[in-house]
Amino acid sequence: MGSPLIVGFVACFTLIAAIGAQNAFVLRQGIRGEHVLPVVALCTASDIVLIAAGIAGFGMLISAHPGALDVVRFGGAVFLFGYGLLAARRAVRPSALTPSEQAPARLAEVLLTCAAMTWLNPHVYLDTVVLLGALANEHREGRWLFGVGAVTASAVWFAGLGLGARRLAGLFATPSTWRVLDGLIAVTMIGLGAALALN
Repeated sequence: MGSPLIVGFVACFTLIAAIGAQNAFVLRQGIRGEHVLPVVALCTASDIVLIAAGIAGFGMLISAHPGALDVVRFGGAVFLFGYGLLAARRAVRPSALTPSEQAPARLAEVLLTCAAMTWLNPHVYLDTVVLLGALANEHREGRWLFGVGAVTASAVWFAGLGLGARRLAGLFATPSTWRVLDGLIAVTMIGLGAALALN
């Protein structure tokens, strides 16, 4: 089966690397160079809590009460629709696309949005609490070592995504590039919202 540490790292990395609301938000903040470290820290800390909960057995509890996930699902769908519409509006209005023309968002606002992207997404619970929790518990005595590997993958991913995005800042110096990014974010968010609502 391999070392629980390595298996946990690979399992989490493959799950977390999928394009989603949280990753799109971290990428945008990284390109803007705005509150990147707090965003990366919040995403990583959230994964630590969720992965630990899954290993501790909360995944079985969630599976036994699907109604709780329905509430999160509909709330998440509404939030993703709203954020997608805001991204679409940014894409349509060139004057709002250049970072230098925008007042920096307050840290509290950015962290609140990031927390919503994370905690209102039922896929996060399915991936981290249920799936990673189940995989970790297959390793029995090594389940917490699996968790360490999974958390390490989360930290590496978010740090790489947020801090690495700064290298793209030059490319995003023009409004047209921001238009494309925000257009893609809008499509992604609205699509995810629709998928959640119809699932």
